Amino acid sequence: MLQFRLRRHLSAIALLGLLILALATPAQADNDALLVERVHAFLYEQASGLGDEVSVEVHPPSAHLPTCENPQPFLPHANRPLIGRVSVGVRCGERGQQVRYMQATLAVVGEQVVAQRAISRGTVIEASMLALRPAELSRLPRGTITDMEEAIGMQASRPIAEGSTLTEYQLEPVTLVERGANVRIEARGQGFAITREGEALDNGAMGSEVRVRLDNRDILRAHVTGRNRLEVDF
Repeated sequence: MLQFRLRRHLSAIALLGLLILALATPAQADNDALLVERVHAFLYEQASGLGDEVSVEVHPPSAHLPTCENPQPFLPHANRPLIGRVSVGVRCGERGQQVRYMQATLAVVGEQVVAQRAISRGTVIEASMLALRPAELSRLPRGTITDMEEAIGMQASRPIAEGSTLTEYQLEPVTLVERGANVRIEARGQGFAITREGEALDNGAMGSEVRVRLDNRDILRAHVTGRNRLEVDF
């Protein structure tokens, strides 16, 4: 008789647990849906300027995690590219005292720069040599150029085949100042400008800093502004 009552007591407890779980499950499901929605909206906003089309898939949180009140998503690695599989942090609670992490996948369709014709080594890149082609950015090789302005004015460091995707490894800055060349240095300041001649002690591309020896043997540093032209600001 005692054993029968014990079994009835245990069965009642088990049934009560199932009822509590059944009641809690819809609330948990609603919270999980809100969490996924918040993370989706956050990632879409962050990635909206990366390309012409953005697709975000947020992987649902684990079922055993507690409810996340007032979810506030953030990027734990803000400097990493926001394409492909990414990790998203979520602060829970009114003060964000609890933090959990979720996974999401972002597909961004943008543009890649391709060669309209074969480009030989040493050629200075012009706009007419290039074209834009749609591409899924997460599938592009590392270093792929997606903006023509990044390539125009650069020099091909190796032959580039027609139709191939341009990468930063195929390009190099054009040398405008060579070591030993006679250069013109313009010194600018508040209300004055002075021009001097000198000898370049380094090679330099546009915007780079090189050392220059003046006629009096003084050495200064100046920035390249053109072919054998340098500038110093005071």
